[in-house]
Amino acid sequence: MFASLQELIKESEKTGKSLAELVIAAEVSTSGLSAEAIRAKMLERLRTMQYSAQQGLDKPIKSISGISGGSAHKFWHWLDGNKPVTGSLLSKALARALAVNEVNAGMGCIVATPTAGSAGILPATLITLQEAYEFSDDEVVDALFVASGIGMVVVNRANVSGAMGGCQAETGSAAAMAAGASVALMGGNPRQVTHAVGITLKNMLGLVCDPVAGLVEVPCVKRNAAGAAQCFVAIDLALAGIESIIPPDEVIDAMANIGRVMHKDLKETGLGGLAATPTGKSLAAKVWRDS
Repeated sequence: MFASLQELIKESEKTGKSLAELVIAAEVSTSGLSAEAIRAKMLERLRTMQYSAQQGLDKPIKSISGISGGSAHKFWHWLDGNKPVTGSLLSKALARALAVNEVNAGMGCIVATPTAGSAGILPATLITLQEAYEFSDDEVVDALFVASGIGMVVVNRANVSGAMGGCQAETGSAAAMAAGASVALMGGNPRQVTHAVGITLKNMLGLVCDPVAGLVEVPCVKRNAAGAAQCFVAIDLALAGIESIIPPDEVIDAMANIGRVMHKDLKETGLGGLAATPTGKSLAAKVWRDS
């Protein structure tokens, strides 16, 4: 499978195939399924994404622990009578990113993209663009395959686990996948897609994984919103032809190296960062005392 983004670009330019077509062909080769069956499976994933995003907006969803929840519903309805500084497009993506992650924290059904803790970023970004630009589900499915190809490269060169590489590897990878997929959805070429990945990921390097009480809630839910915001920065920059000075594959490698030297307390152990603050410790004690 794909070991670099540069490999994807070269193959696309050589064959004239889109990134989505290349990823689907690779999946056909490894799974033995037809392209039609693979697309049907991805459409099912999209339906789950759409449902979870809407579910979190329609009603306040509290987490099992009780330490998070309801922010997506509150923010979505605040948008009705207020003019957000972030603008209508980004603000809707922020709400949806919160929504999906709150559904996850409430033990609802989501699609891990690439992990449950970062599951809000990709659907929030693509669904919001679909709504704004009236893309078809088939076009969004193509974008999801582009995201899959990007994720494949990240996994081959680094990892997407907070326990291995910090939150840079989790929400950072999710945001990079979403930014690249969105650029493809908006008509960008493969080179622009990969530079969206590089721009997004380099802006999230060093982000630690410090879940309060060891749960995927605080600060994870709001970091999904932050990851979605990073996507929109990279999308416009990449579409304008602005490139990452550091090649995108090297940015991924840098993330892997940073993850290797990051202290263990900052990699999903719940022992450092926000988890180690007085309030973080107090919340953790309450959660485990009441459980």
